[in-house]
Amino acid sequence: MAAAAWHRRIEWWFRGAALVAFLAYLPGYQASRSGGLVEVERWLNHPVLLLGAAAVLLVVSMIVQFEFRTRWAQIGCAAILSPLIVIAVAIGTLMFVFGDGGRLVDRKPDPSHPDHVLTITDVAFSIDPIYRVELRTGDGWTARHWDLGTWEERDGFRKAEWSGPNRITVTAEHETREYPVLDDGRLGEPAVKPR
Repeated sequence: MAAAAWHRRIEWWFRGAALVAFLAYLPGYQASRSGGLVEVERWLNHPVLLLGAAAVLLVVSMIVQFEFRTRWAQIGCAAILSPLIVIAVAIGTLMFVFGDGGRLVDRKPDPSHPDHVLTITDVAFSIDPIYRVELRTGDGWTARHWDLGTWEERDGFRKAEWSGPNRITVTAEHETREYPVLDDGRLGEPAVKPR
């Protein structure tokens, strides 16, 4: 009876840890949207790591509830689970270390507002670049990012630059978008012009 209670307690510890990993990911996901906090996104927007950990912990909690009484059942379970856990930990560690936020291509501060920074990031996992253009306002834990758009190579992305006070121009092969930057750092509606 004591062994069954101990198994149940361990099972619920694993499920609680899975819930904590899932709940830790939610603020990171919310912060990844336009207007989200940069630091919260950087620390908590790791779906492979956090959701993968939650899934692994749930699987382990389900396995803990089984009693493997024979030695061969225990060896078989360990032989199946060990490689899966090692692979999951390796993938999660690589994603955390190398990040999934992309490679910074360019960073341009606004000459009139040094706390407004235009960033261009290559977010592709392949050779063909995919450019994400963002405006970052503020600094430290209050810094926010505002999404101007994402352009693939076939879209003909050319450049993104400050074209005047509180104005950002993004130039692609077939269009130009001009974004006004409001006083509070948010982006206004763009004026789109064909080229």
